[in-house]
Amino acid sequence: MGTSNFILKNIDNPHELERMYRNDPEQFRKEFQDAWSQKNDSEILSVWYERLYFKDDIRIENKLTVKNNFWVMGILAILSGINIRLIMHFVEKEAIAPANLAFGLIPFIALYFLYNTSPKRRIVYSILSLFIISIIYLNLLPLENKDSIILSQLHLPLFLWILLGLSFAGNEYKSISKRLAYLKFNGEFCILYASMAISGMILAALTIQLFNILGMDISEIYFENVVLFGAAALSVVASYLILNDIKLTKNIAPYIAKIFAPLLLATLIVYLIAVVLTGKNPFLDRNFLLSFNGVLVVVLAVTIFSITENRTDEKRNISDYINFCLIILALLIDTVALSAIIFRLSYGITPNRVAVLGANLLIYINLIWILSSYFRYLKNKTDSSPIEYAIAKYLPIYGLWAAFVTFAFPLIFR
Repeated sequence: MGTSNFILKNIDNPHELERMYRNDPEQFRKEFQDAWSQKNDSEILSVWYERLYFKDDIRIENKLTVKNNFWVMGILAILSGINIRLIMHFVEKEAIAPANLAFGLIPFIALYFLYNTSPKRRIVYSILSLFIISIIYLNLLPLENKDSIILSQLHLPLFLWILLGLSFAGNEYKSISKRLAYLKFNGEFCILYASMAISGMILAALTIQLFNILGMDISEIYFENVVLFGAAALSVVASYLILNDIKLTKNIAPYIAKIFAPLLLATLIVYLIAVVLTGKNPFLDRNFLLSFNGVLVVVLAVTIFSITENRTDEKRNISDYINFCLIILALLIDTVALSAIIFRLSYGITPNRVAVLGANLLIYINLIWILSSYFRYLKNKTDSSPIEYAIAKYLPIYGLWAAFVTFAFPLIFR
């Protein structure tokens, strides 16, 4: 018995079926409905049926998750904005320490991470407890400009950053890959946040100018409320966008790392030559020593981010050698800084000197570990995993040191 249905006529000709589908998908679907009603026991038609009418339960579930996450993100962003404004009000009245501003941002991002990762209850309770203990301890400290208290306040954000990392990792807090993912998140966060902040500044300038034309100066009110609120809320929004796989930062971040690393290397070489020529001495100049340590932290951060962004394959390239040179340069800077700090300790032990000494020792050990791993990698003796291990495994050490300075220094150096 003959049939006018094109699909049934060509059921044994896959090429013709594919050609018709690509030429006119709508007509193909109409023909297919008729063919399926006549011959739904055909394996070929069954394959086409799944292709045309397939419902991806996972994709639907992901869409629902993204939708739910959006509302959670929105609520946390609003709460973060309100909270930062309240904290700033009390900071301006000198009722609380400026370090409290960290609690207007970091805990709300952490809450979003905890919602997103759904870790075990003991992990959630531990992280939330540490946040509560931190804010209580900070506000029990006297509002004095003593070195130990200032150091405690300066190290608190680093400790909270480690807690944020625990929230990001959830149940996988021991995973090296998860720690590296957290480092990558920070790089992408900085890029995306800066992009949105620039847009916000343009909007703020436009708004203020429009009201100036009307003879109204709203700059102070606008910055105290809208800008401050937006700056805090954007931190939660940026986290949401990155976790939901926005493509912008994932495409830009590796290129920025690869471009910025050689520029930083060239800049620092010129800078160190200028230091020698001008006769600047970090052993005697305290401010210069502090700036030297600031350079060290920048070099370490850029190097680590460059390394974590460069592990898409195992081929050695120019970026690897630039990173290797940056690590050597960072070790050189740290060696000078350590020598200067030890020299200054001969004049007496102070909280500042102990804090800087401890931080530089930790960085020095970490750099040696990374350098030795990188050397073996460049010699083709290992893959890149030891480098990643040296970076990720050391993160909790920085967190422990930050916790020690934050909580112990005010007690030790009364």
